[in-house]
Amino acid sequence: MTVRLLPCGRRAVLVEVDDVLGYQAALAQAPPDGVVELVPAARTLLVRFDPAVTSSDRLGALLGRVSPVDSQVADTREVVIPVVYDGEDLTEVAAETGLSVEEVVARHRAGSYVSAFCGFAPGFAYLSGADPVLHVSRRSSPRTRIPAGSVAIAGEYSAVYPSASPGGWRLIGRTEAPVWDVERDPPNLLPPGTRVRFREVS
Repeated sequence: MTVRLLPCGRRAVLVEVDDVLGYQAALAQAPPDGVVELVPAARTLLVRFDPAVTSSDRLGALLGRVSPVDSQVADTREVVIPVVYDGEDLTEVAAETGLSVEEVVARHRAGSYVSAFCGFAPGFAYLSGADPVLHVSRRSSPRTRIPAGSVAIAGEYSAVYPSASPGGWRLIGRTEAPVWDVERDPPNLLPPGTRVRFREVS
């Protein structure tokens, strides 16, 4: 495993690593002294620390020795998202993948997903684990408004739009599951590390 450490100001170290979730899970199991927050992204993990407790040099020496663990074993929480598969882009996705619409739906449902990281909008979780056949391109022309609850795919990720917003992902369905609710504690239904399954409903 290759780990690259980059200083990020006086209070953080950016870790470039292949298995972000496994590396994060290992740190969460045995957090080094002074670590106050772990912020995952697609290929990096930002490790924020308290400079009154540790330093970037001291922390970096520890981070370089961390071995990833199985993130799915480390976090057993799973959320099931009910989906009506009637998205506007289903036919285009079927054409691009060479599958029927029914096969696209079946393969999406069969995926074993995990929230890799959040970004773009509050509660927008990038869900990894899709069937490689469903790794499709984004739309050439983004939509100006995608309804909240839209289930979409793009590249290697699936997602549920937490609120109405512009977007260029391929819409394959919709759900009534509130993935972001400011009245809930915590508001994010799919924080990084959460395992996710999609269940087809009428």
